[in-house]
Amino acid sequence: MQPRLLGLAGGVTLAVVAWGYLVFAAIDFGASARGGDSQGWWFLALASTGAVACLFVGLMLIARLLRELGITSAPTTPDSPEPTIAASAPVTPGGRRAAR
Repeated sequence: MQPRLLGLAGGVTLAVVAWGYLVFAAIDFGASARGGDSQGWWFLALASTGAVACLFVGLMLIARLLRELGITSAPTTPDSPEPTIAASAPVTPGGRRAAR
């Protein structure tokens, strides 16, 4: 296996494990915050933000890993822009009903 693929797979694993831990911590902090701990709200917000960041990084690493494996490909730009409706069909004054 290539070291680059191994590194991407390890990064995905690390990000997903960190995401799971932070979600569990956010649930715990939320429960303690509802119980009256005022600092729990700040820890809840911090853990939630960290969980969102870890999930985002994990999804980006998955996309990179799939591209490296050849399952997906990079987006391509068209050589020429697609014609618009106005450019492809002649404009008839009066619309469709008047053209009949």
